Amino acid sequence: MTADAHGRGGVVGFLFSAQGWPYLLTPFIPLAVVLEIAHAAPTLIFFIAALGIVPTAALMGLATEELAAKSGPGIGGLLNVTFGNAPELIIALFALNAGLQEVVKASIVGSIIGNILLVLGAAMLVGGIKHERQTFSPQAATIQSSMLFLAAAALVMPAIFELVEGVGLPSPNAEFVNYGSTVENLSLAVAIVLIGTYVAGLYFSLRTHKDIFNPPYEQEDEEGFGWSVRRSVIMLFAAGIAVGVMSEVLVGSISEASESIGLSEFFIGVIVVAIVGNAAEHWVAILVAYKNKMDLAVNIAIGSSAQIALFVAPVLVIASFFIGVGPMPLVFNGFELGGILIAIMVANVITHDGESNWFEGVQLLALYAILGIAFFYA
Repeated sequence: MTADAHGRGGVVGFLFSAQGWPYLLTPFIPLAVVLEIAHAAPTLIFFIAALGIVPTAALMGLATEELAAKSGPGIGGLLNVTFGNAPELIIALFALNAGLQEVVKASIVGSIIGNILLVLGAAMLVGGIKHERQTFSPQAATIQSSMLFLAAAALVMPAIFELVEGVGLPSPNAEFVNYGSTVENLSLAVAIVLIGTYVAGLYFSLRTHKDIFNPPYEQEDEEGFGWSVRRSVIMLFAAGIAVGVMSEVLVGSISEASESIGLSEFFIGVIVVAIVGNAAEHWVAILVAYKNKMDLAVNIAIGSSAQIALFVAPVLVIASFFIGVGPMPLVFNGFELGGILIAIMVANVITHDGESNWFEGVQLLALYAILGIAFFYA
């Protein structure tokens, strides 16, 4: 928030601005804790905790941006990509520890397709309504799409191995499936390769080819609070604790809430959890598209999907060897595999020309709705 904006409306003005609305949901954080302590209805706890995650994730993103602004472009970029999907990772770790491995895998898939179809679609629609034709770097989009294709191949191979050599794909209604050590070790090896590729991608985008991913004309009016490094670190730490508390409450209510409202844990993981964990970042992509900064919007949407596939998913596989009910193989069910492949192919087709319009946004949103309907009936 700029000093001028502060003078016009102060804190109240910020809270009711396009950037500040997530913090209006802050009261849901203590409310979720109180309801959990009082052993309220799991469905109520689930929805209140889901709303409570939004401001905590927003604060984590804001603190990261403030810290990045003080750290220079290299370290700042590293901080942004490292903490960009931290709320989703924290939620998934709690679910993993609770033994909800299929919910974790559903949230991974939901985050990937949600960023590509829902976020990018909404950004293209909103930006295209105001601006007839918007442009962005096709080179950057192509590089990120290529990373997604690599991730798709890696995420699909353990499932193919299980189809050929094992017991087959898991059911959408499963919570945990023991596939055996062979596919577990295969998934671990794939996870290590993905993380190595992710590190190489960071060096490529933040060091050797950073001009491709950071257009100077989209950096000249960055807004912020001007927090010190110390305050930014404190706020980031506080946000991390809050995300952890809300994640524990949310995950603890998933099973009973899904039965109560008649939605499968698969649908909750692939749609609901995937959206609330990154709602604030999703809104930023739409907002910058409205401001005709499509390079940034595309980078947020596709770049976030790539980070989920290349970093978050592998980290969760490695973590599963130490927490939860046992190693989590990267064996996705048929709906998840179809969703990943379709979303990534569409992302490549939509972004290859470096141009977008509102109708392309409608098409992406329509595809997301179709997948959502299929997941609902799964």
